[in-house]
Amino acid sequence: MQAVPVRATTLPSVTHALRAVESLLLSGGQRTARRNAWTAVLEDRRRAEDRVETEHVLAGHVPEAAADRRS
Repeated sequence: MQAVPVRATTLPSVTHALRAVESLLLSGGQRTARRNAWTAVLEDRRRAEDRVETEHVLAGHVPEAAADRRS
C-alpha cells in the first residue's frame, strides 16, 4: 500500500481569496476602516451577550452556557 503524497502548499481559503479581492478593490485606508468597523460589530455583539447574561444573573436565572463557563 502506497502512502498518498502530501502537498507542500495548501489551497487558498475563501478568506484569503476575499482578502486578495479586497486589496485590489480598496485602498489601504478603506480596508483598515472596514476591518475596524467589523471589529466594532463583533465587540458590540460580545457586549450584548454579556449584558443579557448579567440581566439573567440579576434576575436569578443563570443560563446553562454561563453556568458551564464558570465550572
